[in-house]
Amino acid sequence: MPNRIIIDRIVIGNVQDDFHPGAFKAALAEFVSTLIFVFAGQGSTMAYNKLTSNAPISPAGLVAVALAHGFGLFVGVATSATISGGHCNPAVTFGAFIGGNLSLLRGILYWIAQLLGSTVACLLLKFTTHGMNVAVFALSPGVNVWNAFVFEIVMTFALVYTVYATAIDPKKGDVGILAPLAIGLVLGANILAGGAFEGAAANPAVAFGPALASWNWYNHWVYWAGPLVGGGIAGVVYELIFISHTHEPLPGGEY
Repeated sequence: MPNRIIIDRIVIGNVQDDFHPGAFKAALAEFVSTLIFVFAGQGSTMAYNKLTSNAPISPAGLVAVALAHGFGLFVGVATSATISGGHCNPAVTFGAFIGGNLSLLRGILYWIAQLLGSTVACLLLKFTTHGMNVAVFALSPGVNVWNAFVFEIVMTFALVYTVYATAIDPKKGDVGILAPLAIGLVLGANILAGGAFEGAAANPAVAFGPALASWNWYNHWVYWAGPLVGGGIAGVVYELIFISHTHEPLPGGEY
């Protein structure tokens, strides 16, 4: 199409392709699935804080929170996979864009939906818990911003790499429910690895909702920069090394 700008495999997109009714349905699916995921994950953290009177998280508590986040993401991805691709994460969207599997304009639409979904989930949690504090992602004592930055890069790389291998790769075959299950499991494992150090967001939307609801932006940039770098690297690595370049970007940037 003459008005579609493609730089190598990077697709900018156009209004006709990326802002039609189907695109807004996909964005709505991203909103709902991100809301489901963040409500379950953030709610589990708040429930733990209530039950322990805000005591430092215990090993058993960390496992419970990791499972809640993993299950929540599993459901969020599974319920929106056939509509929007089941991103539930701006870093996944960015990784898909960098790999040429999503247009920039569609990615921006998804980002807006994901951030709104996370924000609404956190506001609903504040309302239903009578104003209880939403848990903001923060660094543990002894962990500096660069430690957290690398943690977020590595964890998000693992997450987006898994998304590519199970959901985006055209050679994957019919993996069915395995894709959202694998994506949920790798998130749960990441939280077990990094949760005690810096919260283990691996998702800018997951960090954005609580920060906005609590108006606490301290070190918030880490939870954007790390995941976007990690997601971008995963997109480039998987696309360049493992995906055959005989296929073209999908119409409208969908997968």
